[in-house]
Amino acid sequence: MNVFKSFRENIISALGEMEKAGQLPAGLDLSRVSAEPPRDRTHGDIATNAAMVLAKQAGQKPRDLAETLASRLRGIASVEQVEIAGPGFINVSLEDEFWRNCLRDILKSGTHYGDSDLGGGEMVNVEFVSANPTGPLTVGHARGSVVGDVLASLIAKAGYKVVREYYINDAGAQVDVLARSAYLRYREALGEDIGKIPEGLYPAGYLKNVGQSLVARDGDKWLEQPEEVWLPEVRQFAIDAMMDLVRENLAGLGVRHDVFSSERAMVDNGGVEDAIKTLTERGLVYTGVLEPPKGKKPDDWEPVPLTLFKATDFGDDVDRPLLKSDGSLTYFANDIAYHLDKFRRGGQTMINVWGADHGGYVKRMQAAVAALTGGEGKLDVKICQLVKLMRGGEMVKMSKRSGNFVTLQEVIDEVGKDVVRFIMLTRKNDAPLDFDLEKVLEQSRDNPVFYVNYAHARAHSVARMCAEAFPDLPLDDVSLRASELNLLTDSDELAVMKLLAEWPRLVESAAEAHEPHRVAFYLYDLAAAFHGLWTKGNVRFIVHGQPKLTQARMALVRSVAVVVASGLEVFGVEPVEEMR
Repeated sequence: MNVFKSFRENIISALGEMEKAGQLPAGLDLSRVSAEPPRDRTHGDIATNAAMVLAKQAGQKPRDLAETLASRLRGIASVEQVEIAGPGFINVSLEDEFWRNCLRDILKSGTHYGDSDLGGGEMVNVEFVSANPTGPLTVGHARGSVVGDVLASLIAKAGYKVVREYYINDAGAQVDVLARSAYLRYREALGEDIGKIPEGLYPAGYLKNVGQSLVARDGDKWLEQPEEVWLPEVRQFAIDAMMDLVRENLAGLGVRHDVFSSERAMVDNGGVEDAIKTLTERGLVYTGVLEPPKGKKPDDWEPVPLTLFKATDFGDDVDRPLLKSDGSLTYFANDIAYHLDKFRRGGQTMINVWGADHGGYVKRMQAAVAALTGGEGKLDVKICQLVKLMRGGEMVKMSKRSGNFVTLQEVIDEVGKDVVRFIMLTRKNDAPLDFDLEKVLEQSRDNPVFYVNYAHARAHSVARMCAEAFPDLPLDDVSLRASELNLLTDSDELAVMKLLAEWPRLVESAAEAHEPHRVAFYLYDLAAAFHGLWTKGNVRFIVHGQPKLTQARMALVRSVAVVVASGLEVFGVEPVEEMR
């Protein structure tokens, strides 16, 4: 249960009673009324701005409205105290037993604690990675892979139906370059001395395997054929081989996709023409001349009539070409067709996770989605800034195996997938991230992966010690729920309970904001509170001679382990029960 959403419902109900009693006018807009943790926890458990945001509508002074509302809130079960602060903020404190009951909810739900029906089964399409199929994934792809996968898990936990999608960019000029590069390795595999790789082709050694595999399948079938004959065959063979490699890389990171969509198949099936027709029928396509790009001198600019989409009608800075001057399709035309296809497959809400170099592309795509869907479709783009790979504070610039880049698999092999996944969420996606191969393996508070997992392991360690100290004391979740939790009275214990109770709210708010990094911040704070409880010593989890108190405290310890495991499950990280 989301404590804060539930209490907001109580506030709305109280406001409704005030309306019936003539204390408020009818028809007030209650959408801005909130119930959330106060910034200063000494002010109470729940703060509401109801009086502040409704006073003007109601024609009352905020503090007068707050006094009337507070008198009603004091009658709600579990409310211990209601105070008015400043000009009209209301702070509510709940009885300790309320927070103890949250432990019972956690122990009953297990890692499903925090699951929500917020999404109501609404479909959300999350497209991420979508790297060009021209080679293995690099460390640069790791962040978008993790952000997309964890975001999908997070919004699924919040009650949405999620489709994870990968868009295969197999229709552009880069795949023709791939084909020519693979064909060169094919000739090499047949015994030809190919010499130095020509400028413009991919020199990477991973294409040697592609050439050898093509020989194994087709022999010298393509050796004497002209390019127009072998290019389509070699291109598809190379794309399939690269996508097999991409899937292998993603599997190593624990990432899966439900759908792989081919750009080429969409183009061949007339998807782009259909999208342009849709825009044309809505009066959103015209022939015109664009203004010269900023920084260009007039004599450098040749005005050329182009087929343009009225992107500025939907918030973009300029109108965008759909066709080049030679009549061929722009990349943008293909992309709008792809998003129309996603929408027609049920993806009214679309989330794209893109790299830092796509920042300038966001407005035009959001404009296109709004235009194509009549405003029914929503596109949110999460831009992932660069990851700086380091070792002991020094930049890691290249790979021993691939030469000019570091592969994702190399990083996974060195530190493990769980470390990669967690660290990629320790900063908001649009902030730069330093990934130090040494620091991420340190066993210290400064390493959030270790610190959070240590909390889970420590909880299990305490349980093992408790079983040794009290061999006859039942420690299963059912027994812990039934234990005498009223014995938990220490302020630090209650602080941990309150933090545990925030998990459902965190899930919903992070899912609504599409910000999975909030989970990492929450888990770190929870781990810090639990470790602090251990370190302070005023709360001993195992109290010899006091089995009932020990059992109650084990309910708290177990609840911490459950919520940490719930968060790590969203992250796709395996919680450890013992640190080695």
